[in-house]
Amino acid sequence: MSLADLAYPTLVYAHLLLFVLWLGADVGVFVLGQHFRRREDYTLEQRIALLKLLVEIDMVPRSAWALMVPLSLSVVDLGGWWNVPAWLVITAWVVGLFWLALVWDSHKHDQTPRAARNRKIEGWLRWLIGGFYLWLGGQSLIAGAPLEPNWLAWKALMFGLIFVSAIMIDVTFKPVGAQLTAVLEQGSSDETEIPLRRTMDKTRLWVWAVYILLLITAFLGNVKPLL
Repeated sequence: MSLADLAYPTLVYAHLLLFVLWLGADVGVFVLGQHFRRREDYTLEQRIALLKLLVEIDMVPRSAWALMVPLSLSVVDLGGWWNVPAWLVITAWVVGLFWLALVWDSHKHDQTPRAARNRKIEGWLRWLIGGFYLWLGGQSLIAGAPLEPNWLAWKALMFGLIFVSAIMIDVTFKPVGAQLTAVLEQGSSDETEIPLRRTMDKTRLWVWAVYILLLITAFLGNVKPLL
């Protein structure tokens, strides 16, 4: 088998690996979040340790998300599902790697103006890329192009909805910073813990939305149903 013949199955394998890392690590984040909520079972110091571990593990799905963008277009192109313009594939890789760099730089310089700037740029990128996939899936379902198989068009649409849901996780989770600071400064009590718990409960709804959409997307890509 030539290198050219190996390219497509290798990209498909990498695509599947990113999915496994994304969903698997996200489940780990979810479990740690569940334990963090149990203030009757853990001391505050233990819960903070769980939260720090959660943040570290969360870097895996965040990294997979960024790389999934250029990889998905490359798989579609090499698989012959859509003759993706070369400039678009190159742009996708540049943007995806830039996004990945922003994610890790923000993590390294957390709680600094640099991280805040990075996350603002990342926010714009996610909305733009999410909008692109929503357009790609919707346009293909309506006009039958550029993605001809309906299952692939639905997959692109689902990926766009994953962007929306994942963005909403960060939006909903935003008050946690101030609420967690209140717990640390004022101690654990109903007054400080209930608002934090309420915010986490709201965030969980979007987390479940991402899980469901990821599973649907994986089903469409592997089963390729005639829709």
